[in-house]
Amino acid sequence: MKYMNLSITELHEKLKNGEVTSEELVKESLELSHKVQDKCNAFVTILDDAKGGNVTDDLLSGIPYGVKDNYSLKGVLSTGSSNTLKDYVPFFTATAVANLAKHGAIVVNKTAMDEFGMGGTGTTGHTGIQKNPWDVTRMCAGSSSGSAAAVASGVYPYALGSDTGDSIRKPAAYCGIVGYKPTYGMISRYGLFAFASSLDHCGVLTRSVRDAAIVVDGMKGIDKYDMTTWDSSNIHLNDNLTNDVKGKKLFYIKELCDIENYKDATDELKTHLENFKETIKKCESLGITVEGVSIDSKLLNAIPSTYVVVSCAEATSNMSNLTGLIFGPRGEGSNYIEMMKDHRTKGFSPLIKRRFIIGSYVLQSENQDRYFKNAQRVRRLIVDKVKELFKEYDGLIMPVGTGVAKHLDGSKDILKSDTAALEDHLQIGNFGGFPSITIPNGFIDNLPVGINITGNCYDDQNVLNIAYALEGTMNYKGQIAGGDK
Repeated sequence: MKYMNLSITELHEKLKNGEVTSEELVKESLELSHKVQDKCNAFVTILDDAKGGNVTDDLLSGIPYGVKDNYSLKGVLSTGSSNTLKDYVPFFTATAVANLAKHGAIVVNKTAMDEFGMGGTGTTGHTGIQKNPWDVTRMCAGSSSGSAAAVASGVYPYALGSDTGDSIRKPAAYCGIVGYKPTYGMISRYGLFAFASSLDHCGVLTRSVRDAAIVVDGMKGIDKYDMTTWDSSNIHLNDNLTNDVKGKKLFYIKELCDIENYKDATDELKTHLENFKETIKKCESLGITVEGVSIDSKLLNAIPSTYVVVSCAEATSNMSNLTGLIFGPRGEGSNYIEMMKDHRTKGFSPLIKRRFIIGSYVLQSENQDRYFKNAQRVRRLIVDKVKELFKEYDGLIMPVGTGVAKHLDGSKDILKSDTAALEDHLQIGNFGGFPSITIPNGFIDNLPVGINITGNCYDDQNVLNIAYALEGTMNYKGQIAGGDK
């Protein structure tokens, strides 16, 4: 029998009644890791010496999982999928991983990603491209591409991810699983390689909403090493998970969800938005009111560019320490300037270099007002508008992207400027630090698509409960890529 296809609660029950041991689960997960590596290239490091652990009353005890390669793990290669850190072994463990260790969770691999989390394709990491387990000619999205591929393939019930723009939630949609980033600061970012500090969130990819609640319960907590964390000790996501959502109110953005707003819309986009309408009916059957709301198109169309400016500026600052002098492979040169230039030229992928150039440009004193400060102002306008709506509504419900996973070669995908805001609206959740979860929402041409629910800060329980209730009306919980749909 395969055990890694099961949920956390199912595995815990089998561990407790002696049907399987933790050692056997780890062995199975490692064997599957190698198979999925051959198919999807999902990992940077597979910990073949991982051992089983003690099984207690804790739901996470003795169960293997994966860690995205931008989480520090003491004594284990942690590269951020970048050549600049290809040999980097941290001397400490990220708080989120350490918290899971206290619950008895067992790390079995480090998952591949877009380099330093910069990219939405799973194609920029130094170990190569991550392929979608549903169709290896397509991408997983990014940057948590390896985690998404592994969970969707049934390597284990969950893996850790990070989300700066949509890096947990879009890979979840493309791979037919659940992706959850909680409110900013619920999970410590200490030990997570910083990309854009005001946007970065830790989170998890799973195959069910309940599993996401269980894992985040284990990861979260205030941390003296991360001043943005807050006390969530009175929040118990799994214990308070309920499908009683009658009377809740959700809104969607009409400008992004009404098909008449897209000239020459593809059949895929039409089907995707029809799926969304059907999901609204499911919400209404649960007693949830769903209404379309208009938001100024100028504001919506500014989302992608605002994200690029803010994230690149913060990335340029955060990664100024990647010189090749403090850690990482030394560059060549007769002085430190030449050595730094050689290290960064050879070490970073073209996409990262472009982002650093953008970040440096918008932070130059003569450009700050026009670009960086204006982007911050637009970010505030977007967040204020959504927060105003959260006074009336319990959450925002939206389709994820424009449809199914894009082809890796891009040759068959039609990308139009009028769909940019629909592709990138998940960035709103990072702008405001809002809790946000993606769940599977059916299939188009045998490939999964997703739906997202985003709520107000600190209202994680409400967001998860709505997602949990909606998940119960569908038939996609626990699905494995290529398995029964």
